[in-house]
Amino acid sequence: MIVDKLQAVRDRITTACVACGRDPAGVRLLAVSKTFGAEAVLAAVAGGQRAFGENYIQEGVDKILAVRAALESESDGLRPPGSRDASASEWHCIGPVQSNKTRLVAEHFDWVQSVDRLKIAQRLSEQRPSHLPPLQVCLQVNIDGGATKAGVAPQQAQALAVAVAGLPRLQLRGLMSIPEPAPDFVAACAVHQRARDLFDQINQAGVLPRPMDTLSMGMTADLEAAIHAGSTMVRVGTAIFGGR
Repeated sequence: MIVDKLQAVRDRITTACVACGRDPAGVRLLAVSKTFGAEAVLAAVAGGQRAFGENYIQEGVDKILAVRAALESESDGLRPPGSRDASASEWHCIGPVQSNKTRLVAEHFDWVQSVDRLKIAQRLSEQRPSHLPPLQVCLQVNIDGGATKAGVAPQQAQALAVAVAGLPRLQLRGLMSIPEPAPDFVAACAVHQRARDLFDQINQAGVLPRPMDTLSMGMTADLEAAIHAGSTMVRVGTAIFGGR
């Protein structure tokens, strides 16, 4: 069951934090629900999960609308009563964002973790509805130079961070990385540490209006190494929802 799998992942997070002397409360779990339907998300919400990540924007928007409608119906008494309500879900766009999809992201998501170009950030800023809170933003960094990976180059990340932090209707929260799979724990720690070092370097430069507080890295296979290196948010799909 999804609730049991959620607990198993939370236990992994706790164990990893204890092993490196960190407070488990300092690591958020993002449940990656891409390709799974609204009912799977609702099952996770029933298990206490709030934050969900979607890679495919149109699929994500359809799911957001379906989940929120179900939660609102439940809170109105149209479904069996429970602990869920319409504010129980928080949605993160973690996939590539093309110019023709920025409006959908700006209007429906709470976070976007995959900004790697100023043009995309500017469009998100312009298209974020004024009645919604600022869109929370992470910059995706291609930390290991993977040829097939999206992301701003590490040496260009600080300049992009400064530019994005100055845009209205956005709040820069941190960095996100998706490195190539590493052969072992030590190698995984090393590549994640490079992202942590870049995160610290930008914060310590004193060029942002407020320090970044989110370092999104680590997935099902390498969340322990990411936590060891300082991740504050791990993105887990397979271990919660199963194989795709």
